[in-house]
Amino acid sequence: MVEVLRPFRLRRPSSAQKLGLAAGNLRGLLRKGCGAMGVPLEGSRLCLYEDGTELSESFFHTLPPQTELVLVGPGETWQGCTSDIERFLIAFCEQGDAVVKAAQKLLSDERAPHRQKLLADLIHSLSENILAEDKEQDKSWFEGLQSRFKNKSSYMRYSCESRIRSYLKEVSGFIPNVDPAARDEYKHIIELMSDKLKSVKYNGCYFDRREEEAARLCTAEGWFSCQGPFDRPDCPCKHSINPYSNRESRILFSTWNLDHIIEKKRAVVPELAEAVKTRDGREVNWEYFYQLLFTVVNLKLVHIACHKKTNHNLHCDKTQIYRKRKRNHKIS
Repeated sequence: MVEVLRPFRLRRPSSAQKLGLAAGNLRGLLRKGCGAMGVPLEGSRLCLYEDGTELSESFFHTLPPQTELVLVGPGETWQGCTSDIERFLIAFCEQGDAVVKAAQKLLSDERAPHRQKLLADLIHSLSENILAEDKEQDKSWFEGLQSRFKNKSSYMRYSCESRIRSYLKEVSGFIPNVDPAARDEYKHIIELMSDKLKSVKYNGCYFDRREEEAARLCTAEGWFSCQGPFDRPDCPCKHSINPYSNRESRILFSTWNLDHIIEKKRAVVPELAEAVKTRDGREVNWEYFYQLLFTVVNLKLVHIACHKKTNHNLHCDKTQIYRKRKRNHKIS
């Protein structure tokens, strides 16, 4: 019985060029493919392009004409179309600088807004170097920063520490508004808060990718998501950013705000001053105020477009302002 020849499209793992061949059985197609492509017959096999499935004789006869196959030689592998994507990405990364320059040149002459956006996004993506940590690995990220910063985490820690220090300075700056009779106690609470902040390095560890604590705010890769507006469960625009990726993202991240949900100036600090004034022998729960002022209990990372500038109209929890003093029991 004469076998009916059926056409197939063959290619090699390392090439996108396809060769049309016809055969009535698997062995015949494999022999023709090896001969035409200069591949040793011994140890070679045919696989489906899309998922890498290796062909058997029975499976071969179920395939429709013009099925795309990959001729895999001895010692080679084929994982399906993902192998093509991987090869493309490797080549793309190796030529990344050239692609960026070409895209920048096109962008300088481009007038169509949609194509401008596509080119800008391409340049931004290719400029990312997320996994790089040290200055020598990503020099462009450090442009405009002081030379003392040797890695990305050190600068991100410094930025976080500076912001938290500014909050502490605002609390201290409120001293003239505190009742004179309560100022010493208010200053004492500031000292307690300052000592606690020093012990946790002003929360700068949140931005150190080498520290375990960083996982509380971001993934190992450093992605941050917008948590505002405060009266909605999620950011409606799904803003996210990775400040470690490139210089542009680092600068843009500095425009994001840490939003006090119960507002610092309108609610937390005045309530602390009032608590110190009217404590009447009670102990002010300064750690509650500390959480509201300096921790993620009351701080949400918010994209500038989602930052509500209006009064939040939220207040401190009256049941948390004071705490019971510990009693010393005498042994009789």
